Amino acid sequence: MDQKPCVFCEIVAGRLPAWKVYENDRILAFFDQNAIADYHTLIVPKRHVCDIFEIEDRDIKALASAIRSICRTYKDKLGLDALQVISSNGAEAQQDVFHLHFHIVPRKENDGQNIQWTPDESVPARFDKLLERLQRVQQDS
Repeated sequence: MDQKPCVFCEIVAGRLPAWKVYENDRILAFFDQNAIADYHTLIVPKRHVCDIFEIEDRDIKALASAIRSICRTYKDKLGLDALQVISSNGAEAQQDVFHLHFHIVPRKENDGQNIQWTPDESVPARFDKLLERLQRVQQDS
């Protein structure tokens, strides 16, 4: 089976262009070429992992630290104090590039980029059972 090269791995390797915002030995952040707003940024671990379930603890800690650092810079230096931090994991969750990544998306009033979720009103009635099952699973671990 032919697999397409991972676009984010190609960027990390320097084989595709990127407008780098942040980089260290584990993390790379760059402007999204499909940006929906100025400063729309993607943050990726340099080591290829498909999703949140595959990443090592030290790498997710580095990723979280980079996200916070970039967000603080955007707020403190650029005055961007309304930001969404988003990551989709799995095809059903609308992940489209299967290399773990987070979006930092600056937001402003009436920007037309609203995420609309439809609440399932039946879920809260199951909270007790959901929590009970979660606690059982945690005890079995």
